[in-house]
Amino acid sequence: MIFVNLPVANLPRAMRFYAALGFTNNPKFSDENGACMVWSDAIYVMLLTHAKWSSFTSRPICPPGSSEVSLALACDDRAEVTRLVEAGAAAGGRADVNPPEDHGFMYQRTIADPDGHIWEPFWMDPAVAAGDAQISEASA
Repeated sequence: MIFVNLPVANLPRAMRFYAALGFTNNPKFSDENGACMVWSDAIYVMLLTHAKWSSFTSRPICPPGSSEVSLALACDDRAEVTRLVEAGAAAGGRADVNPPEDHGFMYQRTIADPDGHIWEPFWMDPAVAAGDAQISEASA
């Protein structure tokens, strides 16, 4: 399991953004200081108010527009990549903060959440991911 902890300036706004991408809220681990948003049985995103975040570390929160981390989410197909980016943009995020990349065997786009955290939905040819095909075969 992985829990990605992210500082957010406006918790309800952040929750709406992640819900638009398809994350579900786990109210058991949510309150006015943070929300547990679930992507899968193994991936959870903890959205933490700045005050709550500051109780875990004295390090400063990166300002929006800076690079801190890029989180990649595997998608079932190219259409799902596009759907996530468009849903995120409609929910207050910013689409394609980095140029889309299409390598034939792999397709990815980026979406910044309202706090500037970068997500990279991507699709990779299953044969390439499994090692059953060479990259040159898949992109031909």
